[in-house]
Amino acid sequence: MAKHINTSQLKSKLRQIEQQQRRAINNYNNAVRKYNSDVKKAVDSYNRFVREYNSNVRRNKQIISRELNKLNSSSHSSYSMTVRTMQTHYAAVNSIYREGCEVTPEQSYILDLVEQEQANSIITANALENNQHPEEDTENIEIGNKLRIVSEDLDNRWKGAVYSLNPANPDAARHFCTSTREIFTEFIELKAPDKDVFIYNPQCEKTELGNATRKEKIKYMMRDKSLDQSVIDFADADINNILELFHVLSDGTHGPAGRYEFTKLLQVKKRVEQGINFLCTISA
Repeated sequence: MAKHINTSQLKSKLRQIEQQQRRAINNYNNAVRKYNSDVKKAVDSYNRFVREYNSNVRRNKQIISRELNKLNSSSHSSYSMTVRTMQTHYAAVNSIYREGCEVTPEQSYILDLVEQEQANSIITANALENNQHPEEDTENIEIGNKLRIVSEDLDNRWKGAVYSLNPANPDAARHFCTSTREIFTEFIELKAPDKDVFIYNPQCEKTELGNATRKEKIKYMMRDKSLDQSVIDFADADINNILELFHVLSDGTHGPAGRYEFTKLLQVKKRVEQGINFLCTISA
């Protein structure tokens, strides 16, 4: 038997249905507004990242061009030659990985660091050899605990090197050089032991002592990055430039206070620190 309801009950039921519909519509509209807001935030964030990235790329390219002109016009030492060698490999990387080239986020980050390493190497060369103060600075990158992940001993050496860069320390250059000289070579040996490199590539190039060459070790460290040989060549030239920098520092330690003022040693510290970051990144 059908249930009978009076007019008052019917109106109440209709009001409940209308309220449920309004709530459903409001919930839907709120969800749409939130979705659109989240999309806008994501798009704005991405566009902001792209603008900052493009700005940094243009800035580093301008720095490289300007600082290289200064270097070419006034310096012809063995150290500046390592910078020019880096420039040759940097140009090779750019010829292969042109703007708009499809790369993974990890590859893109490494390529960004390639550009940064080149800019910073030229700034450092001009600061030390041409007695120039950097007009602009490349992005500061601190290595944090990246070295500690590889070796606590290397991390402690770096902390000791940074500690030695004190304006009150008249022998800061020598102390910094002594503490950092072996970090790069020992880092590479830890990340790319000969036995592992030989297994990876039995036909790899070897030194006169029968060890894998540094470039072969770098190739092994970068085996999962799927980057061109030009990036490996640049990384090898980058490390060679830093090792040559230590020779320059050693030559500048003569006399009671050394040859280099503290602000220039801070640029050297930054050059080495970013070099360590680059090495940590390509070997991760």
